[in-house]
Amino acid sequence: MSANKFEMKKSYWILLGFIIVAFIVYRVVSIFLDKPAEERVPPVVRTMTVDETRRENVASYPGEVRGKYETGLSFQVSGKIIRRDVNLGDAVKAGQVLMEIDPKDINEKLRAAQAAHRAAATQALLASENYERYESLYRQEAVSTMVRDQYRTQHEAAEAQLAEAAANLSAAENEMSYTVLVADHDGSIAAITGEVGQVVAAGTPVITMVQDDGREIEIHVPENHVGAIHPGDPATITFWALGDVTAHGRVSEISTMADSVTRTYKVRVAVDSFPRDARLGMTAKVELRGKESGSILVPQSAIYQRGDVTQVWLVEDGKARLRDVKASSYEGDKVKITEGLNQGDIVVTGGINKIAEGEEVRMEGSVFK
Repeated sequence: MSANKFEMKKSYWILLGFIIVAFIVYRVVSIFLDKPAEERVPPVVRTMTVDETRRENVASYPGEVRGKYETGLSFQVSGKIIRRDVNLGDAVKAGQVLMEIDPKDINEKLRAAQAAHRAAATQALLASENYERYESLYRQEAVSTMVRDQYRTQHEAAEAQLAEAAANLSAAENEMSYTVLVADHDGSIAAITGEVGQVVAAGTPVITMVQDDGREIEIHVPENHVGAIHPGDPATITFWALGDVTAHGRVSEISTMADSVTRTYKVRVAVDSFPRDARLGMTAKVELRGKESGSILVPQSAIYQRGDVTQVWLVEDGKARLRDVKASSYEGDKVKITEGLNQGDIVVTGGINKIAEGEEVRMEGSVFK
């Protein structure tokens, strides 16, 4: 009985040992054998498609209707304004009287100049007669050369004094004419800064006058955009007060110096045909279309920088490809690309850190305009 039990235990331990050895062999084999490669799911990236419309510089600015030629009229002499003959918006003709200052003080100067001129004329006449008399005596050898020369010098001095008095009289007469302010050309009154009773200095503008031969739109361009605008660039003007009536024109003038306060540059836009109801001072929206620059704007998230090399990821035939590009400047949250991209290129704008060269990718994007 004991022999049978011993045989059963022996068989049990043999079976258990076989099972343990088999398990160990299985684990060793499973460790060293190659596992089947797991299939990698292509990453999803956000993309944009380069569109041709981004190659043109387009910008909008608020503007104001201004006269092409605006003149600030002022008196050439100081005085107190005693009369104003025009109102704001009046149409005037060349030579029409606009304002007048009190001429009393200048009239006294004129009277003094007239009196001085009469006195100088009398002295000149006397000196001339004396000189002629002594010249005749000199020819008769009745007086010496010295006496003759003395009266000739007096005559010449009197003539010079007469010329000086005549010049002073002419200046006084001019000052009297300057007491009346007249229009020097046809136009309309755009602003009046002088009123009756106001004392103004010579050269102080009292009336702003706009000539009839043209109106323009004035806009102010930031310093970082003025380099993209050139004389002759086409413009589209929209007049808000006229129910979005539009007109076409071109850039005519660009200031070379920025305003010291706003740091913007004054730009004038000539309009081909002004709407009949467009009046001075009206606001307008000016859309400038600059010359084609050959540059394309992409989001900053699309830029892949490696040292000094700027690159972007493109999707070509469903796979990611790196391409070198040339970036020139920033415009807000976008980068201006001047070389390396073409119309129709698909640029990766999101997920560039999880893709590799030649890797298959899935796109989720739309055309960028």
